[in-house]
Amino acid sequence: MLIGYARVSTEDQHLDAQLDALKEAGAVRIFADRISGAKRHRPELNRMLDQLREGDVVMVSKYDRLARSLRDLLEVVEAIGARGAGFRSLAEDIDTTTPAGRLVFHVFASIAQFERERISERTREGLAAARKRGRVGGRPPALSPAQQAEVRRMRDEEQRSLPEIAQLFRVSVKTVRRVPQI
Repeated sequence: MLIGYARVSTEDQHLDAQLDALKEAGAVRIFADRISGAKRHRPELNRMLDQLREGDVVMVSKYDRLARSLRDLLEVVEAIGARGAGFRSLAEDIDTTTPAGRLVFHVFASIAQFERERISERTREGLAAARKRGRVGGRPPALSPAQQAEVRRMRDEEQRSLPEIAQLFRVSVKTVRRVPQI
């Protein structure tokens, strides 16, 4: 059986184009979610996976309708395969029910993984170069060294409460708690 899966990220978006493409491709049954692809729990996706039988083929209009990240896509396609079903993405012309389709899917997945690793590598290199030039990333500290010294004095010598100190410096109690002891 050809089974369709469609997804949009918000209630405002429309599923019409995806539903039309899936019906035109022969989907007998279609499951549809209105939820972000980044969410792990998608009710209709889970229901579809539970109902899959050997020989079924899950179709999507585009692979990103099934998953947002490569890792999630691989996991979902693996879950589909574990039930004896295949996967087809109409836009990318991927069909894991054939040996050539499985090869294309895995090559495609490998290239995407390689690109993700390269982006991560370039980011690390850029941060290292910035550190060499004396630039430190991240948010600036909420309290200057002088303010931290004053927090320590108020906390340790005057025995003021953390909420009182936090209110005086207009920071969170957690920030005050993080000021190191000397």
